[in-house]
Amino acid sequence: MRDPGLQPERTRLAWRRTTLAFTVAAVLAVRQVVRNGSVTAGDVVAFALSTVVWLGFLAVAHRRIRAMALRRPPGAMPFAEAAVATVCTLALAGFAVAIVW
Repeated sequence: MRDPGLQPERTRLAWRRTTLAFTVAAVLAVRQVVRNGSVTAGDVVAFALSTVVWLGFLAVAHRRIRAMALRRPPGAMPFAEAAVATVCTLALAGFAVAIVW
């Protein structure tokens, strides 16, 4: 028999791992800006936008983790939250390219 309680737990752990990976990417962006000898206005803007995107992703991830903890079985992720998580991920990648370039 399949234990229905394991899948939500794995999903919560996956959200936590994704949040950790997102945080590491944001910290590496900070490191790149600080390590670079000449900080340009574009670097500062990309860094500020990456911070906003990181906070947005954290809000979506924690909302989803809390929602999964309350319901058995958990409901599907709302489209708006999925869209925000996707946009945050793509934006962070874009800002990382802007910082490195």
